[in-house]
Amino acid sequence: MLFRRKGWLRKEFDEQLLGQLNGLKESWINQKLLVEKSFDPSAEVISHAKIAEAKYFFLFKEVKKRNISISK
Repeated sequence: MLFRRKGWLRKEFDEQLLGQLNGLKESWINQKLLVEKSFDPSAEVISHAKIAEAKYFFLFKEVKKRNISISK
């Protein structure tokens, strides 16, 4: 009974992780486009874009480490 629960919890958290990954990808792309389209981006805007990129790649590495596949 304990082993079935572990698989269920892992599946639930994997789905949450994929949801967060997709959200961070959108945020990173939006920040990147904002920096590219800005005439003179401020240091704050550039740092927000770099933070969004770092968060996205951190979760991306976690997904690879857990061997989660996106295809369903």
